[in-house]
Amino acid sequence: MNFKDYIREVPDFPTPGISFKDITPLLEDAEAFRKAGEALMDFVKDLRVDKVVGIESRGFFYAPILAEKLGVGFVPARKPGKLPRKTQRQTYDLEYGSDALEIHAESITPGDRVLIHDDVLATGGTARAICDLVTSLGGEVVQCNFLIELEFLGGRQKLGDVPLRALVSY
Repeated sequence: MNFKDYIREVPDFPTPGISFKDITPLLEDAEAFRKAGEALMDFVKDLRVDKVVGIESRGFFYAPILAEKLGVGFVPARKPGKLPRKTQRQTYDLEYGSDALEIHAESITPGDRVLIHDDVLATGGTARAICDLVTSLGGEVVQCNFLIELEFLGGRQKLGDVPLRALVSY
């Protein structure tokens, strides 16, 4: 299946000059949604993982599915103020601004092997922030997974030696 057939390009969203990759057509098609999940699972089925961190909000579509199939816990990474218990925060830059993400401080324990999942790797700021959060809490990032990698934005370089897999690349 060519997953790019299910990704719509939306010009000038969320700001002028950005060409947004819309994954909702993939999510709306039951077979494409299922097959993308299977392909993402193929990326991680041989990894030893203790937790899967999904990045708000579009990382939440597949991260819990991967966690369930791996038999491990799911940890949501959310925008500030959305989690009820004590959190750890990391700020980051986007290609169109800056933001911050938080996870519950006790969600990652020293020695946890962590898979990080998000929908898109663009500049790498979001993924780098979550990698830094995980390691600051004593976890080890074993891989970062994405539906899409925008290679031309160089996000892979921000992740250094963290293994990275993406379903499609532009």
